[in-house]
Amino acid sequence: MPDPNFGGYHIRKWFTQVEETLANETGVPADGEPVRKIVIAAAIHNPYAGRFSENLDLIVAESPRLGEEFGRRIVEAAGDRAIESYGKACLVGTAGEYEHGNAFLTAVFADPIREAVGGGRAWVPSTGKRGGPGASVDVPLAHKDALYVRSHYDTVTASFTDTPNPDEVVVIFAFATRGRLHARLGGVRAGEIQGQDGLH
Repeated sequence: MPDPNFGGYHIRKWFTQVEETLANETGVPADGEPVRKIVIAAAIHNPYAGRFSENLDLIVAESPRLGEEFGRRIVEAAGDRAIESYGKACLVGTAGEYEHGNAFLTAVFADPIREAVGGGRAWVPSTGKRGGPGASVDVPLAHKDALYVRSHYDTVTASFTDTPNPDEVVVIFAFATRGRLHARLGGVRAGEIQGQDGLH
């Protein structure tokens, strides 16, 4: 196992992916600010690669500190733009189990990220899969304070050219600064959710 270089983890690479959309798919300019989507990810050695363990504490125990670092990086990448939606994902190398990826994505990891982006009353939509270097994953996005805000249902695709190695997990958190351009399917709007229960 590689020597730890971040708490109990060995992180081989950090990734930041930013895209900004100025017009929708038919070329209509943004209705307001462009939508900026930001992906923060880390390629981390999987201490359980190649073996079964009932206990996954080697992953879970340090995840709050990992969440703090993700939070710091998203604040830096967003600059003066507020975050309105988020989602998380994992890509697990072929020597690991999908469960290993999910162990990185528990609430104790996500809570420091919620705090960094100004709170988040809604649970974080999540996905993941096993794959090799160059694999892509579609990360679901939803409003950070209320899952039922339809305008913020969205997706961002992330891929990483040389990871995951078989003994790695890529931990991914994605964010957006607003909902879809020209969302027009009705429902509750982002500005109407203050004081409501974000989990409905």
